[in-house]
Amino acid sequence: MPHMLRTRLSTSPGTRTWFVVGVALLCASLAGSATAGELQVEAASHIDAGRLQANLEHLSEIGRDPTGGITRLGLSQAELDAHTYAVGLMKDAGLTVRIDAAGNVFGRREGSVRLPVLLFGSHLDSVPHGGAYDGPLGAIGAIEVIRALNAAHVKTRHPLEVVVWTNEEGPHFGISAFGSSVVAGSVGPEVLDRKDEQGETVADWLRRYGQDPGQLASARIAPGSLAAIVELHIEQGPNLEEAKVPIGVVQGIVGLRRWQCVATGAANHAGTTPMNRRHDALATAARELLVVRDSVRAEEGRQVGTVGYMKAEPGAPNVIAGRVEFPYELRDLDAAKIEHMHERTQQRFADIDREEGTTTVCTEVNHIEPALADRGIQATIRAAARSANLATMDLPSGAVHDAGEISRLAPMGMIFVPSQAGISHAPQEFTAPGDVANGVEVLYRTILLLDKKLGAK
Repeated sequence: MPHMLRTRLSTSPGTRTWFVVGVALLCASLAGSATAGELQVEAASHIDAGRLQANLEHLSEIGRDPTGGITRLGLSQAELDAHTYAVGLMKDAGLTVRIDAAGNVFGRREGSVRLPVLLFGSHLDSVPHGGAYDGPLGAIGAIEVIRALNAAHVKTRHPLEVVVWTNEEGPHFGISAFGSSVVAGSVGPEVLDRKDEQGETVADWLRRYGQDPGQLASARIAPGSLAAIVELHIEQGPNLEEAKVPIGVVQGIVGLRRWQCVATGAANHAGTTPMNRRHDALATAARELLVVRDSVRAEEGRQVGTVGYMKAEPGAPNVIAGRVEFPYELRDLDAAKIEHMHERTQQRFADIDREEGTTTVCTEVNHIEPALADRGIQATIRAAARSANLATMDLPSGAVHDAGEISRLAPMGMIFVPSQAGISHAPQEFTAPGDVANGVEVLYRTILLLDKKLGAK
C-alpha cells in the first residue's frame, strides 16, 4: 500500500481544503530562541507535512501482506522492526531513547524546569490485514512534533516524552493495550505464561525484544510522574467525515471486556446421528453468537458486542462438531452496562446449553475500564484547533486506546482526525494527507498550551 499512500497524496479527491499543504506553510513560523510560555499561537503551520507523510509511507512497508494491508501484530518480528524504525527517528530528532521491560519505547526531550512529564504518542502494531494509520499517525506524528519544536528553537518547561506502546491491538495473546496496561499496573506477571497458537509465551517474545520478563513490574510508572497523556489518532468511524469537521475532541474511551469461550458437545457421525440425539457444539455456539448481538441490542445506547471468529473441531463436513472455541467482547462508556449485558448473555448461554445438551465455559481474558477525558485537556485541544482555524466536534471513542490505560496515572486527552468512509482495521483504511497534517499541527499546539498551563504557579 505505499503506492496507494503516494497516489492518494497527489490525486485523492478526499484531501481537505481546511489545510493547505504548501511549501510556505511547512516552514516554522517562529524564529530565534523562545519558551513555550512566550509562544504566540498563529494560524500558520509548524510541522513538515511532506516529511511526516514520507515517514508514514516508509513505515507502511513493514508488515505489508498479500492483501495490500498490513499485518504487524503486537509482540511479533514486524512490530519489533517497526519499533526499531521509530527508535531511529527518535534519535534523529535528538531524543534520548529508553525501552522498558514491556518493550515500550520512550524518547525524551528535557524541559527547563523540574516538572512531571508531558507524554504523547501511540502504537505501531496492527490487526491482521489492517491499515497504515491506526496507531502510526499518533506515534510518527509525535516525533514530528519534536522535530518542529527543534526547528523553531522552542524550549518547553516540562520534559516531553514520545512513546510507542507495545501490542495495543491485542489479537496476539488476546491482551489489548498490553504495554500501557503494564505501565499503569493493570496487567502484570500473570500474563507472562500465556501462549499463542505456536506455543510461544509472552515471556518468550519479551526476550526477543531484549527484555527480562522477570523485570516486567519495573515498567510501571509511579503516579505523579506524568503531567498529562495526549494521543492523536484516526477516528476509525464516519462521524467527522460526514460532518465535514477536521478535528475530533474525545470525551472518553470505552471500556472493553473480552471472554474466551469453549462450547463442548459430542462429536459424532453426521449421517447416522438423529437430530434429536445430537449434542452439537457448533449449533450451540451459533445460537450464542446471536445472543451476544441481541443482548447488546436490547437497550438504547452506543454499546457494541462482537464475536470475531469460531473454531470448530474436528472441522469435517461429515462430523458433528464436538468442540467450538470463540471469543466475545462487549464495549461501552458505562462499566455497569457492560456487566449487565454480560450477565444477560451468560443467562441465555446457560439456557441454550440445557436445550442443546452442551456445556459452554467462558473465561475473561481482557478487562479494560472506561476512561473519561480530562475536561481541561479537552478545552485545550479545542483552543489549539481554534488557533489553527480548524473546527472541532466532541465525540466518544468506540475503540480502546492506550491513553485510556494511562488515564489511571494522569489527566488524559485525545485528538481525532477523519477516517475516509469510516473504515479502519482493513487495507482500505485511509486518512487524507491534509487531515494527517491538521491532526499533528493541533497536537503540536496542544502540547505547547499544556506546557504553559500545567504546573503554572
